[in-house]
Amino acid sequence: MNISSSTTQNTQYTKTESKSVIKNLYTEKLTKDEAKELKQAVVDNANTFTFKSVETQTATLSIKEKFEKDYNDFQSFLKDIGYNGSPIAELSQDEAAKLVSEDGIFGVKQTSQRIADFVINGANKDESLLRAGREGMLAGFKAAQEAWGEKLPEISQKTMQAATELVDKTMHNLGYSILNQEA
Repeated sequence: MNISSSTTQNTQYTKTESKSVIKNLYTEKLTKDEAKELKQAVVDNANTFTFKSVETQTATLSIKEKFEKDYNDFQSFLKDIGYNGSPIAELSQDEAAKLVSEDGIFGVKQTSQRIADFVINGANKDESLLRAGREGMLAGFKAAQEAWGEKLPEISQKTMQAATELVDKTMHNLGYSILNQEA
């Protein structure tokens, strides 16, 4: 049974769908069936309210836990690459600018070197692994750009260009053609 109520001049009315009867709850008695239906509607509404409340609480907790995990993973990543400064979210604009400056830990030079070193060291001078790593770098750049939704900022483009050049230079120095012979 669907119950709808409205208050007009301090009088509450309850409409029951089964009989389409509006009764003034203060002056008319409900039948046993109407009282039973009303009680069931209260139970159903309390059930729904409780479920939605707990669902919202659980979802909020899950978001908090995911945020904390992502935050901890990010902090671990920062330590792994050698960053031991203040938490990123607490940096002033000047401090952040220094980090992404030419010689900053997140600048083009150091970031591209970390990316290239990951590929170069992982390949251990193996030509096929260097090519695969280079492809992976470019695919990662493309995925980042798609996630960004538009052309990446200039610093990201310069970083990818510099990392690619470092891998290409290593391939050249090892005597491998920069052009893919299989293409």
